Amino acid sequence: MESISISNLIKTKKMNKSIYILLLAAGIAAGCKKDPSIVGPSDKVSTGSFPKSINDLNTILNPAYGNLKSTGLYGFELMPKALENSVHAGDANYNGDAAWNEMTANNLTPTNGKSENAWRALYAGASSCSITLEAADFFEQNYATAGQKAEIDAIRGQAKFMRAFYYFQIETLFGEAYIKAGGVNENKMGVPIYREVPKNIEATQQARATTKETWDFIKQDLKDAATLLDNKVWPAAEIGRATEWSAKALLGKAYVFTEDWANAKTTLIDVITNSGKSLMPFAKYKDAFNGNTANEFNEESLFELNIDGDNKGNYGPWGNSPNATTLNGVIWSPYILSLTGTETGSRPLGYGGNLGVHDKNITRFGYPLGYYTLVNNPAFDNGKPASFNNPEKIMDPDYRAKAQAVRTNKTADPRLYVNLVQPWLDVLNINWDGGPRQDVPVSKPDYLAGEPNTYGWGFRKYAAIDYHLNIVNYDKWNWYFLRLADVYLLYAEASIGAGDAATGLEYINKVRRRAYDLPVNAASAKDYLSLSAATPAINDPVLGTSPLRYERWAEFFHEGLWWFDVCRWRLGPQEAAFYGRARNLSTPLTFNEAKSYSWPIPLAEFNSNSKIAGQQNPNY
Repeated sequence: MESISISNLIKTKKMNKSIYILLLAAGIAAGCKKDPSIVGPSDKVSTGSFPKSINDLNTILNPAYGNLKSTGLYGFELMPKALENSVHAGDANYNGDAAWNEMTANNLTPTNGKSENAWRALYAGASSCSITLEAADFFEQNYATAGQKAEIDAIRGQAKFMRAFYYFQIETLFGEAYIKAGGVNENKMGVPIYREVPKNIEATQQARATTKETWDFIKQDLKDAATLLDNKVWPAAEIGRATEWSAKALLGKAYVFTEDWANAKTTLIDVITNSGKSLMPFAKYKDAFNGNTANEFNEESLFELNIDGDNKGNYGPWGNSPNATTLNGVIWSPYILSLTGTETGSRPLGYGGNLGVHDKNITRFGYPLGYYTLVNNPAFDNGKPASFNNPEKIMDPDYRAKAQAVRTNKTADPRLYVNLVQPWLDVLNINWDGGPRQDVPVSKPDYLAGEPNTYGWGFRKYAAIDYHLNIVNYDKWNWYFLRLADVYLLYAEASIGAGDAATGLEYINKVRRRAYDLPVNAASAKDYLSLSAATPAINDPVLGTSPLRYERWAEFFHEGLWWFDVCRWRLGPQEAAFYGRARNLSTPLTFNEAKSYSWPIPLAEFNSNSKIAGQQNPNY
């Protein structure tokens, strides 16, 4: 049964140009935790008798995880150059990348490199899962013992989960429309579905399925995965693998995204009640996104991408194989004061001048103060050179005191400080250029030093805050794909959709209470009293009186989820009006609802897949 052979897939790839028939297995490290047997390249295997063992079967499965770190996905491009610009969490200073600018403007072309690379990588990941499923059948039929059935099924379960995970992202990025309650949009265009590995060129030609067919495929894979992984507990060395609860959480999310409220409620409450997961306490939560290994795979995490920092390769996912790293932070890491203690010439902890924080996010978290000014430092020592420890100018002390009071009194949402760092108030312990560690205040980016009417905050979540990323060339933090806070807010949405507003409001408040370091399950003075109560978002027509929307935005800020909420809730024009402008565009932000909620199917796919002719998303 040579059809499962990766070598054969390479041969098939050489016969045609289809984006689908791609192999990202080669040299991609597995996504699981520190298990040497699943890190090496898996593209060099025998074609006639492989797999012959469980280890062989895991070798075929591993690219399903490792592919998540490809440069077109979470290794690099998808977040800092696509999603964070699309939702304006980031504000790009660099305008020399046309595809990046298109993402900011939410006005993509079918040749956009960022969307094309995502399409390519997502289908490659799904392909590796189908290869694994065929390999599992081959191994069970030819080499397995009766006692290995449970291990084979656990591998099948992971492959089914990961395939659903990839198709979930393909559909939500490229599908024509979200299904609404009552089956509205079920017959819109979904995406091409490959249920098995294509055995010939003809099989690579697939028309777009309907949205219902696509979502049904995703849901069935997740149901199968939950069954196959039932009660499976992974050893510590493999803790990053998918579980029954990963599958059920994503299944519940699929039900919410298709407004199947009844099934969503049943599935999500199962995760809440029986997974053994809980919201992590705020003391852990505030530092859970910055590479502290003690916080990895914690009590809230349902599925996360493991990052094992190493210096084996240069520039993270572009480095030597095996390399279990990513490099998002090189684009969005914060700045510290210059060596002479000024904002002019401030030093980026990543690649400078690319992506800062959009100022509108500061007040959206409820920060009530205006912009700061710099004044002469009364403690400046003329007998010493100016430095970040002895700056000539400092933040106005009156403003600083008020800003500190905002933090202390929690006047603004405390998640503001989980997500971002504030110039002058926040201090980072940094070993600049490999030198000794020193405490250095955060700075505005140097390109904002001459713009007084700017906040100039930097990213903290998923950013380099205790190392100089340009020296190590890799991110140090794991990436959360599914965590219990998401399940809580999805359950809240499903409850509201099913007519149970009280339960929905309570689960919104559970997430809010954790943000304010309050007991999660007890009513508090910070609770929203209705589904239209005022939120921390100041003068915000989109989030100001919508606790559900606000909590999803604030809780998952800078985690890559907000774009999908914008699209399924159709908030595009309101969001564009709220943010107003972006540094890498010369015209105000706008949003075309007739096209921009879906990314275009790449032109390269039309050039290689005859069955998709005439099936581009509307208005592209």
